[in-house]
Amino acid sequence: MAYNINDVGSKKEGAGLLSIGYIISISVTLVFVAFISILASNKVKTSSDFCVGGRKLGSVLVSGSMVGAFVGGTSTVGTAQVAYLYGISGIWFTLGAGLSCLFLALFLAKPLRKSEVVTIPQLFESFYGKKAALWSVFFVSIGILVQVAAQVLSAVPVLTNMFALSPLVAVTLIITLIVCYSVFGGIWSTGYVGIIKTILLSTTLVAGGFIAYRLAEGITGLQRGLGEGVWFSIFPHGIGVELGAGISVIVGFISTQTYLQIIFSAKSVKTAQRGSLIAAILIPLTGLASVLIGMFMRVAYPDINPASALPMFVILHLGPGLGGIVLATLILSLVMTGAALTLGITTIIGKDIYQNIRPQATDKEMVWVFRFLIILISSIVFVFVTSNVNSLILEWAFLSMALRGATVFLPLLGIFFLKDRISPKISRWAILIAPVIVIFWSIFAPKEINPLYPGVVVSFLLLVLGYRKS
Repeated sequence: MAYNINDVGSKKEGAGLLSIGYIISISVTLVFVAFISILASNKVKTSSDFCVGGRKLGSVLVSGSMVGAFVGGTSTVGTAQVAYLYGISGIWFTLGAGLSCLFLALFLAKPLRKSEVVTIPQLFESFYGKKAALWSVFFVSIGILVQVAAQVLSAVPVLTNMFALSPLVAVTLIITLIVCYSVFGGIWSTGYVGIIKTILLSTTLVAGGFIAYRLAEGITGLQRGLGEGVWFSIFPHGIGVELGAGISVIVGFISTQTYLQIIFSAKSVKTAQRGSLIAAILIPLTGLASVLIGMFMRVAYPDINPASALPMFVILHLGPGLGGIVLATLILSLVMTGAALTLGITTIIGKDIYQNIRPQATDKEMVWVFRFLIILISSIVFVFVTSNVNSLILEWAFLSMALRGATVFLPLLGIFFLKDRISPKISRWAILIAPVIVIFWSIFAPKEINPLYPGVVVSFLLLVLGYRKS
């Protein structure tokens, strides 16, 4: 098996590779999904429709929203990038998310749906007080903001490889699309488009992974082509680092407004549980396909930009029909995941800050506030991303998960499983101090230790200190 990147002219950078067949396939897919998004916007009559779909989402919409919200550029482009560099350990991000969905279905979907709240800070306020709610608003919003930035970062290699755009133009385009998709339909838009995206991504990306596996001549061919090294180790940087990354995804996922908002939006407890179980299967499958593609590209094209592994594979090895759908779905993944995450921040700030400051705000006013916040948050992301355009995508994603997890995870579990046995005062300190530890650790401490560890340990110790036996 041998491929020479120079044999395909400019294919090393991906510029000018798209034939008219690819363009038609991409355009038809995107126009169809845009039409679905416009239809979804007709369901938004109130702020409740915008945020939680009037709590009418069935299990298919729950799973579509969950997969659509999580599986974006980080889970596909970022996973293939890590697999290109380090091998099968790239699976940790999507594996962690799959386990998170399973945990939600088994343990948390029922109490979360029954809580009848819209945001995590609302839940914290009812148990721990207003200060806890405000601190969680701040740190959870920062964590989600970083995740949105990771999604936009992953869009850069996709768009530059497809259309020979500059990174600045690519960032501008993807953020504009995020605004357009999220500002009109809210949770209904992310739900309906999420279903379409889930079907397209699960079928086409898994097909691409199978093609990569065959081109690589199976595991034997990958072993022969990659040679000695960490390629088939699930812990290439040590058990602590990789396991910490996986745990940070599990903890961060369960601590994220965007994903819990989908549970809040479910029609019933059963639909929330079923939807989460479906997502628990589909998310790791997309990660496995991306890993196989990343490892194959390392063998076939060892000198390319690792972040370009997935989009280049699609362009070089899939035909215009399947390839065009995959590329369009990748764009949708980037857009819809970014839109869903942005909607999560918007809901928190709108409900827990603006509405507290202005309780007399009308329902119509709140819908427009949500839309304004989407534009504002997207502008902040634009500034952040253009300053960090060459960053490793998953590093930002894991930091985001650690920040959210340290803030929310243990206090959230305490609400449902320890009831009134935790001191609200001590819990407020845990919600403040733990994420601060994560931030300082990520800046000043050794990179070998995931910042989630010290953050969660501090949170745990504080909650134990405030535990009351009766």
